Amino acid sequence: MQKDMSQYRLIMKNNDWGKAEELSDQQKGLPQPPLEKPIPAEGKVIDLPEVKSLEFDINLNQAIWNRRSRRNYNGEPMSLAELTYLVWTADGVKKTIKRFDRSYATLRTAPSAGARHPFETYVIVFNVTDLEPGVYRYSALEHKLILEAQPQNLAEKTVEALVGQSFAATGNAVLVWSCVPYRAEWRYSTVAHKPALLDVGHICQNLYLACEAVQTGTCAIAAYDQQKIDELLGLDGQDEFAVYIATLGKYDR
Repeated sequence: MQKDMSQYRLIMKNNDWGKAEELSDQQKGLPQPPLEKPIPAEGKVIDLPEVKSLEFDINLNQAIWNRRSRRNYNGEPMSLAELTYLVWTADGVKKTIKRFDRSYATLRTAPSAGARHPFETYVIVFNVTDLEPGVYRYSALEHKLILEAQPQNLAEKTVEALVGQSFAATGNAVLVWSCVPYRAEWRYSTVAHKPALLDVGHICQNLYLACEAVQTGTCAIAAYDQQKIDELLGLDGQDEFAVYIATLGKYDR
């Protein structure tokens, strides 16, 4: 007899818009959460090249035809400019909207329900010019990389967190998108979670198409050990946790 999967399908339905069990915190007048995690007062922060100075380009039709998941990488280094282009194209900020003299929302390269963008982008760097190996966080508001940690045996720990998918550590970097659920829950309460998962899919598709412009392979990964990847990134696993991953690696045409 087929196993009952109905309980696992509930989040895919989520058709109760307008029927939330209680008012959202926005409707209650509670303060909005920050648009992203702050840059720490101490630590290493890397200024990234201005996006408008990056001259990577590809025909959109060609990018769509060429788009595929790639797992075989050639070991060549990735430039900082290429990495910058990819993280910005995936979920970079194009404009900040202010209300009452404060930042209220961001318009980004990928859409998000209610412009809440409840994600942080982490970059596990293995082989990128001008960057030491380590775990970085991308500040989309400031367009900077923040060095979060430089754990020993970074490649081995990454593969372990990705349940043995060893190809991930043969590339240049791994992108991990974490979710800070309250940014979406503040506005949408109990129906915030399905659109948040849809939004991160938009981000990763942007990455796939952008990779074609810089001859970089990518492969989206949804199989990972939640506790280990959260620990590697320094996340608490409750108010912020990893939800999607993609590898980056130079490859031979």
